[in-house]
Amino acid sequence: MTPLEILLQNYPQLADCKAEIEHAAQIVIACQEQGGTLFTCGNGGSCADADHISGELLKGFCKKRPMAKEEREALAAKSPDVAELLSTRLQQGLRCVSLMNFPGAGSAVRNDLGGELDVAQVLYALGRSGDVLLGISTSGNAKNVRYAVAVARLKGMKVLGMTGEGGGTLAQLADVAICVPSRETYRIQEYHLPIYHALCRMVEDHFFAE
Repeated sequence: MTPLEILLQNYPQLADCKAEIEHAAQIVIACQEQGGTLFTCGNGGSCADADHISGELLKGFCKKRPMAKEEREALAAKSPDVAELLSTRLQQGLRCVSLMNFPGAGSAVRNDLGGELDVAQVLYALGRSGDVLLGISTSGNAKNVRYAVAVARLKGMKVLGMTGEGGGTLAQLADVAICVPSRETYRIQEYHLPIYHALCRMVEDHFFAE
């Protein structure tokens, strides 16, 4: 079974989100194929989700993703003292940055520019055309996520949203909005986790055979 089939088997109540999940995976895959970066953001539990997603993509998730042969050979030639260690332990990663993991920059922005601009400022500095922003907001109305979406649009990035029933502003502005069938924050978050696990598996399966 595919990751999406497994997700819908375990959570049949998410059947109405199937097309959006497939489309979101296609957008992330296209971004990665072009050397782009997936940026993630959210608040509270969704901040933890943003970090969680980056962790699944930056290293092996369900597959080991061993270093490519040409990289192992180059490492042996350039750094023979550590080549064995690194070439057998490092895993190939996919470009993903959680915008919530910049405490120094974030504190400077909050002090100098205003607390709800921290995510937008970091994305403004790092984002490029062809990158993708995944904003996570259970209400769909988080201001810092909204500002990040505006910056993503400015930069020529695609925008994905994960939110709850109704979707709020985020669902209106995203290229693809995955709106789960609940209005309760904790339930929305419970749905978000298996969805982004399935997304990460779909992307990983595309790039890595084992």
